[in-house]
Amino acid sequence: MTSDVRIFYDTYVDSVMQLKATRAMTDIVGVEWAAAAMATPANQQTLTSEGFATTGMGSANDLFLAVRGADDAVVQGALSAGADIMFASRHSKDGTAHLRAHRTIGRAARERPDTNVAIISVPGAYAALEAHEALTAGLDVLLFSDNVSVSDEVALKERAAGLGHLLMGPGAGTAMLGGTGLGFANVVDPGPVGIVAAAGTGAQEAMSLLDRWGVGISCVIGLGGRDLSEAVDGQMAKAAIESLRADPGTELIFLVSKPPAERVARAVLATADDFPLIAALVGRAADAGPITGRRVARTLEAGALEVLDLLGVERPDFLGALQEQVAGACEGLAAGRTLVRGLFSGGTLCYESLVVLGDVLGPVYSNVPLDDSLRVPAPQGSHICLDLGEEEYTVGRPHPMIDLQARVEMVDEQGRDPAVAVILLDVVLGFGAHQDPASQLAPACARAVQHGASVVAYVLGTHQDPQGYVRQCAMLKDAGCIVPETAARAAYSAAAIARRDASLVTRQP
Repeated sequence: MTSDVRIFYDTYVDSVMQLKATRAMTDIVGVEWAAAAMATPANQQTLTSEGFATTGMGSANDLFLAVRGADDAVVQGALSAGADIMFASRHSKDGTAHLRAHRTIGRAARERPDTNVAIISVPGAYAALEAHEALTAGLDVLLFSDNVSVSDEVALKERAAGLGHLLMGPGAGTAMLGGTGLGFANVVDPGPVGIVAAAGTGAQEAMSLLDRWGVGISCVIGLGGRDLSEAVDGQMAKAAIESLRADPGTELIFLVSKPPAERVARAVLATADDFPLIAALVGRAADAGPITGRRVARTLEAGALEVLDLLGVERPDFLGALQEQVAGACEGLAAGRTLVRGLFSGGTLCYESLVVLGDVLGPVYSNVPLDDSLRVPAPQGSHICLDLGEEEYTVGRPHPMIDLQARVEMVDEQGRDPAVAVILLDVVLGFGAHQDPASQLAPACARAVQHGASVVAYVLGTHQDPQGYVRQCAMLKDAGCIVPETAARAAYSAAAIARRDASLVTRQP
């Protein structure tokens, strides 16, 4: 093996481009490890731990590419591929002329007066300042950055609301405005449903299910996960609902969130007045009752089905065949295999699975538990679901929607465990995600099935996504996976296999 580091002094690209460059380098045959990142102290420490020299690196304002591979030709080819990806947006479409790289949002907005949205993806310490500059420039803001304080979020959203702008985020990874997907988004047909989401993969699940079931989307407005908390007070949820009510292309609003503060939820839903709105508040207590006269769904699937009902669209029938597959899986399992292992790339999908599995199986441990008493490490013999997109699993490597290697290793490990009945996975498609995730996961899933475990894999995506929804599902099915229609149904299937009770597949939240 050989390695090399390429440094770009006083150069910044956002985290999305860093992830794309990392993926481009990692995908090259012969590359063992690669990263594109800013030269922060933490990232330099990661480089050192991987055996790279950091001599010559300056400050966090510098960008680096690092590759370890089979030989020098592989390493240099990967470094060039990473650089090409990162700086592609600075070239014109024919690749010949450089577009000007603006050093401030205000200057960019002045020179491009047709611009109306700023996407901000900088370290959290700088994110609020950049978002304020974008608002000053008269722009709506998608704030992809996380690690922004609650007080900064409140101040930004109060200011945005006063200016009549949207401040989506912080930590807003998905949106679709004017038919254009921003961040991690799926390809959907235009239609009558506007989605307001305080959950990234929750927004993707909502738009994908509706699109696959024949209902188009007018737009998707991401809020950031804290918007419906007591502190933030649903400021952007209210603004988003008001904007969709005024949109002639939106006939129905689908609100998606983890359990909000009840007072805030009531105030937000009251904003809709008599406008058609369905809310899916994932994991809200089953006995909590309606809000402002509206029934509230507890899963994304249940909410999407209610949207179909309200629009007069026939519900799809996907439970009968699934129950037969799960019954077959139950028959083939060894008696000692009783545990569920969930390995997720989507935080909302992990959360929803914790809710469903907890309802059916009892306590489920996690790094993002429903209750702090259920935080991993778990006692022996426990069910476990992990959100592998959390920081503790992404130090020194890209997000699991982009880099599948960590999950491949964990699927192999859990498949060999004689106590594991079922491995539960999500496979997220769309812009920003790995270009062919099933090709990476399917061989590991096949090995797990050969060892005697069952694998349930939910594919979040649409038929128009670049990865090919049908093709991704087919590869996983060929590997022996059960591939349910929705994330909630995948969790019910996993619970059914662990309990050896296929009737649980049809259970409703």
